[in-house]
Amino acid sequence: MYAGAASMALVAALIVGGLYLAHRALAIAASPLGSVPFQSGWQPEEHALSRYHVRWYLATLLFLAFDVEMLFMYPWSVVVARLGATAIVEMFVFLGGVFLAVLWAWREGALRWV
Repeated sequence: MYAGAASMALVAALIVGGLYLAHRALAIAASPLGSVPFQSGWQPEEHALSRYHVRWYLATLLFLAFDVEMLFMYPWSVVVARLGATAIVEMFVFLGGVFLAVLWAWREGALRWV
């Protein structure tokens, strides 16, 4: 009853196993320093997943607010002439929301770099 599924699983396992063995047999060992992508091959001084100060998260949120604004404004500029005043009101409502996000980020200190 399940012979088709079992044979497909067996074939898949044989293919994956064969690819793994071919990779192990033909792989060229890379130098440890050259294979490190962190800091462009320099010897790392800190862990790649080190913690960041919380102010960088607020700056990231601010960046994302402006990024989403641009994603919204490009298609809007194509249809604004066709939709008229409705599109303009919609854009000002959206920009008001982005402005509130910037005010919140400013109040939280995301724009202070010291």
